[in-house]
Amino acid sequence: YVANINKATEGKDEVPILALQADAIEAGKPVRNNAGGHYNHAFFWQEMAPADEAAKMSPSEQLEGLINKSFGSMDEMKAQFEAAAAPGAVFGSGWVWVCVNQAGDELKIVGTPNQD
Repeated sequence: YVANINKATEGKDEVPILALQADAIEAGKPVRNNAGGHYNHAFFWQEMAPADEAAKMSPSEQLEGLINKSFGSMDEMKAQFEAAAAPGAVFGSGWVWVCVNQAGDELKIVGTPNQD
């Protein structure tokens, strides 16, 4: 991904990642696919923890409250997430995300195709 995004942006002004993301679709498939692929994978790995450490963690009170409000329980959120990520539920190598709405008072499970 990195080598390809470097090729796709060669000779262009360097821009912050948020600006690159905002214009990725208009910038064309090489930027969208490679920048999106790199960002999604980097974000995914950054948020992961070893299983033994993850087992000791729990969500903050605020997050737990949003999970319960939005899905009823952590188990129900996990079930909905797994269903959204099941084979055939997303296009291509798509991604599934737990997202917060703009008001910050509700979570949703959102699937995106490929590197979007």
